[in-house]
Amino acid sequence: LAPDPTTCFLVYPCKLGRVPLREGNWLQWGHGGSCVGVEEDAAADIDLYHCPNCQLAHGPSVMKRRRGPQRQQDAGLSREAGTTVRTGSAQFIKELRARTFPSADEVILKPSGAQLTVEFLEENSFSVPILVLKKEGLGMTLPPPSFTVRDIEHHVGPDREIDVIDVSRQADLRMRLGDFVSYFCAARRDKVLNVISLEFSESRLSNLVETPKIVRKLSWVENLWPGESVFERPSVQKYCLMGTQGSYTDFHIDFGGTSVWYHVLWGEKIFYLVRPSPANLARFEAWSSSSNQSETFFGDQAEHCYRCPLRQGQTLFIPTGWIHAVLTPVDCLAFGGNFLHSLNIEMQLKAYEIEKRLSTADLFRFPNFETICWYVGKHLLDIFRGLRENRRHPATYLVHGAKALNTAFRAWTRREASGSAPGAGSDQFTGGRKMLRDEELSRPSPASAASWGWRGGVGLTEAPALGCVCSTTVTQLC
Repeated sequence: LAPDPTTCFLVYPCKLGRVPLREGNWLQWGHGGSCVGVEEDAAADIDLYHCPNCQLAHGPSVMKRRRGPQRQQDAGLSREAGTTVRTGSAQFIKELRARTFPSADEVILKPSGAQLTVEFLEENSFSVPILVLKKEGLGMTLPPPSFTVRDIEHHVGPDREIDVIDVSRQADLRMRLGDFVSYFCAARRDKVLNVISLEFSESRLSNLVETPKIVRKLSWVENLWPGESVFERPSVQKYCLMGTQGSYTDFHIDFGGTSVWYHVLWGEKIFYLVRPSPANLARFEAWSSSSNQSETFFGDQAEHCYRCPLRQGQTLFIPTGWIHAVLTPVDCLAFGGNFLHSLNIEMQLKAYEIEKRLSTADLFRFPNFETICWYVGKHLLDIFRGLRENRRHPATYLVHGAKALNTAFRAWTRREASGSAPGAGSDQFTGGRKMLRDEELSRPSPASAASWGWRGGVGLTEAPALGCVCSTTVTQLC
């Protein structure tokens, strides 16, 4: 029989050697520390095992990639005696739950589902978290609360490989969904595992879940990604989160500065929220890359860290850039999704730049982020042209967003010209740049330019001149 991947020390074979250490229906090279001389604690960190013979020619075993930036990951809660406890451990969870934090009620908004419209966000700004206590009015479709993880398995398929977090190590491993569900439903669990990245848009489960109406209206991917593109459409709209009691995800900013929605079908999650002020962002970046990160709990470094419980039937919207950690105090099944939008483009770009400076692994970054920005650039040009023709001014947040995009396009153009960043980012730039070039953008007519106050500059200036200048700017970039 195949070993249980939740208890087997090594579930990945050594693919380089000649003779396996153990044979059977499950072909593998080491099953348990006693087989290969690897202790369980060390084995949990091995991604690809190299036997002693193979190490001579191919080097040591490949270790699992830790979550987040490339840094030491065993963050802990600081204690008065100067000792620390490992993030995700039972002691860590116990101490975290015993602490007090300011209530998120001090900063969040609580509209009804029907009140949460684009106009509401434009008026109030989508700059603080939004908690909707009842899903009615959100235009969202979900399974009933009786839906179980067994139902998830049925609709997605037991053989689907998923990313699972080993909470005590804050490290990722791969499992079959069927194996995770068996673990989840077992009477006794030997470890705490957490699933937060099961994207199911292409499965039958997608037919049972419709994202909130406000997300569908705002999402760049939903509205601006073309039907045909040389790049793969980002699949980040529908996630299933299956967390066992004691699960914890450390402080992070969602990839690409995306906003995120969560709905708890049953169970509970507790969010620890930090506002993305310039000071907090600087502290977060320093904390993420520091050598003594293992000795600190980021919530203690922030200006304020707010506690926000999310209970059954409630929906939370976290805006761009908010730094947050998540605790699962009881078994929980939740749905959620990520989305980029135009209400805070500048902060999304800041988050993307932070990811690059922290050398965040591609696995934890928004797919084709630069490409979607180019599509948005074209969309904004179309908006500004229409507004100019009707002698209307664009919304302030669009002006700020266009300026931020213009700055990013210039930086990406310089990077491409210097050849300093080959690879995925370069490919995204080339594709987006070609897309805008194909639009055959041109300068406005002299009469139109004069009527809007255009003076031939290459930057984005006052709002009345925005359409003209933006067109000229992107033309020159392309």
